[in-house]
Amino acid sequence: QAQLVESGGGLVQPGGSLRLSCAASGFTFSTFSRYAMSWYRQAPGKEREFVARITDAGGNTNYADSVKGRFTISRDNAKRTVYLQMTSLKPEDTAVYYCNARLFPLNYWGQGTQVTVSS
Repeated sequence: QAQLVESGGGLVQPGGSLRLSCAASGFTFSTFSRYAMSWYRQAPGKEREFVARITDAGGNTNYADSVKGRFTISRDNAKRTVYLQMTSLKPEDTAVYYCNARLFPLNYWGQGTQVTVSS
């Protein structure tokens, strides 16, 4: 049974940093490395939105305009883990952050981790 578990969320002041992790289980190394991995977020009262994506081999990344230059997505296929390094955090980054693994037609979501940016 494939499963994604996010961690690393918490309360941080504006301008601060956090690193989120997404640990995948139920995947073999060769299988996990074929998945495109993404981070999404959902703020209260808003739709879930795309944040960042990294391709299977990790060679290509893309970001939402709102986080470009501040967030960095990376992956360690040997550890079956994806990271989201977040810097220069703003109050508008406050949301539940979700990890997503996609390899058509398979699509998995984690349970989310709360990030709150507030002074």
